[in-house]
Amino acid sequence: MDPVIDAIRQELTTHGDPDVRKCSGRFFREEVRCYGLKTATVSSIAKKYWKEVKPRGKQEIFALCEDLYRSGMMEEAFVVSAWVPLLADRYAPGDIAVFRHWIDTYITNWAACDSLCNHAVGDFIVRYPGEIEELQRWTQSENRWMRRAAAVSLVVPAKRGSFLTEALAIADLLLTDTDDLVQKGYGWLLKEASRKHTDEVFSYVMANKRDMPRTALRYAIELMPKDLKAEAMKKDW
Repeated sequence: MDPVIDAIRQELTTHGDPDVRKCSGRFFREEVRCYGLKTATVSSIAKKYWKEVKPRGKQEIFALCEDLYRSGMMEEAFVVSAWVPLLADRYAPGDIAVFRHWIDTYITNWAACDSLCNHAVGDFIVRYPGEIEELQRWTQSENRWMRRAAAVSLVVPAKRGSFLTEALAIADLLLTDTDDLVQKGYGWLLKEASRKHTDEVFSYVMANKRDMPRTALRYAIELMPKDLKAEAMKKDW
């Protein structure tokens, strides 16, 4: 085992709190394995060991990340999510295959999915927008986390006003998905897109609300004015 991985695991174990560990399970339907650390503490540990990891080559760092993921411990997944965006200036087009592998193989809950995709994958798409087709392919996966990842990877760029057309296209592909965590994912994407493009997202919701699950619809209109919300929520068919 790499000494850095060993040191991280020892520190996570030392700081683990049984009460935090017990409370963590309430946020997930799936069984979650964790040490029991608050997010701020994990972020501090990740930052501390990044200083040792940063000088290494990207592929070596990716290998360390895979070691962390293999443990199945949530805090170790969060360390990966903290490290990978710091490699953004070293990204290359082929790295999307690495992210796809991690999501498909190791992600088992919404927190690990979102923490990786919001920044690491989102930053990648900003740098290589041509790879948006990869996200569209993820919408057809049998793995719920791949489908959620397709949407939440665009959340941060959408919040800034980017990728509206692409966000709506992904929502189209996920529109009638029966998994509520996927519905919440693309609903969240539409909500963030509505910050800069309220009229466009409202028009999209109105055109699709007959088929859109109510869970996704409620997320999508959350930031809209009350009159638009009321109009969107009407069952007028």
